[in-house]
Amino acid sequence: MAAETDVDVQAATGDEEQAAGETVDLTNKSVVKATVLLSELGRHRHGITVTELSQAVGMTRPTAFRLLLSLEQTGFVDRVDNRYLLGWQMARLGRLADPYTGAVARIQPILDEYAAKLNETISFAMVRSDTSYDVIAEASGSRFLNVSQLYVGGNYPAHASATGKLLLSALSDDEITARLPEKLEPYTDRTITTRKALLREIQQVREQGYAVIDEELEVGLFAAAYPVRDTAGGLIGVLAVMGPAQRLNSGNLPEAINKLRQAAVEVAKALS
Repeated sequence: MAAETDVDVQAATGDEEQAAGETVDLTNKSVVKATVLLSELGRHRHGITVTELSQAVGMTRPTAFRLLLSLEQTGFVDRVDNRYLLGWQMARLGRLADPYTGAVARIQPILDEYAAKLNETISFAMVRSDTSYDVIAEASGSRFLNVSQLYVGGNYPAHASATGKLLLSALSDDEITARLPEKLEPYTDRTITTRKALLREIQQVREQGYAVIDEELEVGLFAAAYPVRDTAGGLIGVLAVMGPAQRLNSGNLPEAINKLRQAAVEVAKALS
């Protein structure tokens, strides 16, 4: 495989005498810029003008227009009047692609590193919509008493999970009121069971920038969740650390949140 890679590099650069260890930038800048435009278009379901799009991504208008014209010709972008939006080819390829395999490969080493630093279980959830997500990867520390292999593929009640609370914090109180009933299902005797109490909790999440549950989903389980955001500030995922309440709900929590903050920066870079 390494030999094939070397041949590919030489073919791409036209240089068969590349010095050992020399770094060669094989990226095509136009392709990179096109993917940036597509990512931003995904944030505007009803379309966006080329001027607005170029300003949003920090690109000149002529460059954005040329790329959009090429993408439109190949079906990756559609234009309605003077507004651009993702095209039918994006939808077709999206149905064919595994949504998470590539992402897991990129972030798993980061999760492994921070699980070792925290010596607790850490997971990553990819956000699918305002209130839904998929837990796609996790890693565990070396403690005998640990939380492991329980959460990948799971989805948990918004009012009784740290990730769920974090997603709710991005909504307005009116939106939360419209989506959740006044009475909420209890899972332990510490679960928040009224919408009014949950709204108070969500306000605290907004202020502190992270969410926690303290034996609200399972007796003895404590979890803290921290947002992973793209360069535009959009929420793309959530990192969570989980462990026994007697360990995490203590003087260890500030350090755990700090580690989650550092990991969130690295995950965001890996997924960009």
